[in-house]
Amino acid sequence: MTDVATWFELGGTAAGAGGLGYAKYRAPRLYWSLVGLPVTWGRFTWTYRSTMDVCGLTVRPSGLRAFMTRNVARREVRPVAPKVRRVRGTSTGLRVTLRLPAGLEPADITAASERLRHAWGVRSVMVGETKPGYVELRMTGYDVLSRVRMPRKAKPRDLVVPVAMREDGTVFERNYREVPMALTLGATLSGKSMYQRNLIKGLAQLPVGLIGIDCKRGVEHGRYAPRLSALATDLPSAGRLIDAMVTEMEERFDLLSLYGVSDLWELPDHVRPVPLVVLIDEVAELFFVISKKDEPERDRVVMQLVRLGQMARAIGIYLEVCGQRFGSDQGKGATALRAQLTGRVVHRVNDKASADMGLSDIAPEAVLAATAIPANRPGVAVAGDTSGGWSRIRTPEMTPDEAAAVCREFAHLTPELSFLAPFRPVSQIIPPMPAAPPLVKPRPVTE
Repeated sequence: MTDVATWFELGGTAAGAGGLGYAKYRAPRLYWSLVGLPVTWGRFTWTYRSTMDVCGLTVRPSGLRAFMTRNVARREVRPVAPKVRRVRGTSTGLRVTLRLPAGLEPADITAASERLRHAWGVRSVMVGETKPGYVELRMTGYDVLSRVRMPRKAKPRDLVVPVAMREDGTVFERNYREVPMALTLGATLSGKSMYQRNLIKGLAQLPVGLIGIDCKRGVEHGRYAPRLSALATDLPSAGRLIDAMVTEMEERFDLLSLYGVSDLWELPDHVRPVPLVVLIDEVAELFFVISKKDEPERDRVVMQLVRLGQMARAIGIYLEVCGQRFGSDQGKGATALRAQLTGRVVHRVNDKASADMGLSDIAPEAVLAATAIPANRPGVAVAGDTSGGWSRIRTPEMTPDEAAAVCREFAHLTPELSFLAPFRPVSQIIPPMPAAPPLVKPRPVTE
């Protein structure tokens, strides 16, 4: 009987170890909560003082503190490490708030983040300044970007759309009130279209007007027609649509002037126009021309687009510009347009010039991170803005049918705008695919 109990105990132990090993790779969030978090928390607690010392993150104490330590506490005066104010575990890592002593700055902690990562055995350590004198260490216990799962509480609201996950486990949100214009770049199969789908899915649930410019005959935006107020599928129609947007911009400025305000959101609710988001799928198509006689028209369309980027934020028109490649060599106005696009998201690109065009003017060190994105991780991108900050993000997988289904579900939110009536897309029924011919040609049976 004792032998049977022993075998049961050994079997249970082996099953538990196998379950934890399976969870480590297939359910890393669960494994981190059960095993990784307690182990890391304990390692951090027991080795914090020595780790800060060997990493050069300690300073000499003040004269008063040294005097009290030497003469009152009768202890040896030792260098002072940042004071731990708060330790909080999350489903993806550990958050530690530190009070910096005099002589240390956040840049010192950031410079030692790689050493801290190895010392505490975590996936990454990122440093954020919360207020003067305080920093937060954001540790991740596993690769958050390997299998992206958005939190359930991440829902679109106002003009804020959760689009992706950052590598520190927080949600990357596209906030049109704070970052009204943005540029998204990415090569074929880099995940740029996935980013657009997640963005359109969130925007479709908000009371905004969506305007699509897809010069590839509408192959990308055509499936979202039930939720689009306007759609341009070639260069001539895109030019007319942009002209209509500029005319609407001028009329909205007249409305602001009439009420004596400088922003759309200062208008009374009953007269406030609906916000509009212009989604440009392939911006390079607006720059390409076949002959020189078409260049004046191209330059006019681009300059109209630059005008929208420069002034349209105040009247609630926002630009979301996407493309495989974007550079100054594409023609007049490319650099001027980029200067108006505050937000930048760069996926894997085919040339360094595109990464430079997207990130070098705001965060030069982010260019190297963008060019190092591997081809086997679609959806990974580097996101930054003109504040100089940047982070790696990854969008969750989403099929075109899922995004199109959301657009059909919320088609009743599509605003009816008279100036966009000529550009309103017509939802078409997709014809069934023809049956494939048989692989073997039948032969009649002869008698």
